[in-house]
Amino acid sequence: MTRNIKPAPLAGRRRTLATTVLVAAGLTLSACGTGSNTAASGSSVPADTGAPATITFMEAMSSGAQKTALAKMTKDFMDKNPNIKVELQDQPDYGTLQTKINAQTAAGTPPTIAQVYGNWADEFAASQVIVPLDDYAAQSDQYKSFFAGIKKDMKLTDGKTWMWPFNKSVVVQYYNPNMVPAAPKTWDEFAAAAKTASTGNTVALSMDPGSSSGPAGGTAFFEILAESMGDTVFAADGTPQFTKDGAVKAMDYLVKMKKDGSLMLGTNYPGQAALGGGTGAFDLSSVASYPYNLKAVGDKFKLGVAALPSGSKGSANQLAGTNMALFAKSSDAEKAAAWKYMQFLTSPEEMAYWSATTGYLPVSKDAMDQPVFKDYAAKTPFVTEAATQLDSATPLPPKAWISKASGALAQAIQAAVNGTASSKDALAAAQDSAMKAMKGSQ
Repeated sequence: MTRNIKPAPLAGRRRTLATTVLVAAGLTLSACGTGSNTAASGSSVPADTGAPATITFMEAMSSGAQKTALAKMTKDFMDKNPNIKVELQDQPDYGTLQTKINAQTAAGTPPTIAQVYGNWADEFAASQVIVPLDDYAAQSDQYKSFFAGIKKDMKLTDGKTWMWPFNKSVVVQYYNPNMVPAAPKTWDEFAAAAKTASTGNTVALSMDPGSSSGPAGGTAFFEILAESMGDTVFAADGTPQFTKDGAVKAMDYLVKMKKDGSLMLGTNYPGQAALGGGTGAFDLSSVASYPYNLKAVGDKFKLGVAALPSGSKGSANQLAGTNMALFAKSSDAEKAAAWKYMQFLTSPEEMAYWSATTGYLPVSKDAMDQPVFKDYAAKTPFVTEAATQLDSATPLPPKAWISKASGALAQAIQAAVNGTASSKDALAAAQDSAMKAMKGSQ
């Protein structure tokens, strides 16, 4: 789930698990989940009979290169499959997307497929309104080439495959080489370089933690930092563990940076704005932010891009972005058409084009062998290393309460960095709120 990509002005590079949690309607969707076809049970995949079908894809790729690329890919698919019509239903941001999916599903008129985060899919699967995809994946040659982390991200905690990949990314460090001669390799080196660069009007790193209603890139950075210092902020089953040593060390690290004058909090992608405006040395954000950072920097300097530094317990990164889910209300003909379209989007040729055009990472190793991706990687070498991190980057647990829990973490970052609470007290308060959110969702 991403707080760091920019498919639309608001949803942007935020992981934005979404600015809303699943509304009450989303908790009572089981009545809409019954279907008369065999695919709803996951026991078989509807045969592609070539029957005419119209399918809908509800997504948030509503601006810029993402919108253009998806429109082209969809047109190319329909040109090759004239019996299938695909209607793109783009939403301005992920919060709106989630609300729209919930509303339509509760009304019994869900889209055929939609972009979803894992925590949304957890709710949809429990309500039986989406289709398990284990049988689908088993018949797909593409699946074998997916990165290991991508395969893991397609599953929920029940061990079943409920999603198909789409726009995926990891976090990298962007830097101004005039202020930072070489990319830091460790977080200790990063803090030292940030302190040195923070002179005059320059504050090396600006970040936006978000708020209780929408955690942003700064919270994703904190989660990565905590993992590199020894502890993930969520256990594998989604249980918050904000008071673990790794989280406390990560918070103390940010507090010290603030005291050193090398960190400030802001909103609306402050790292990008500061980097482009010459008042910041770093921006820590998604690999998909590259075209936006290039535009912000312009010809002021040659933008540096590198992998994230490592911590005392090694390197860490967060697998971000959404997957696609297939809704059970669809007919067999619609499911067959949707499955064909989903596989088309993740075919090596299309995924290579998607990556080279939008900055997202290809979900399969085969896509990296395509000429269009090789040309892109030759100009932006960092994407090759970033793509290999799809084997090891950690996705947030796909649980319904993760958005609220991360919102509490965003508030803790604000409190500790701004000096209104100690690291331990801020994290303890966030832990309490997060546990209440978890219990309220179970």
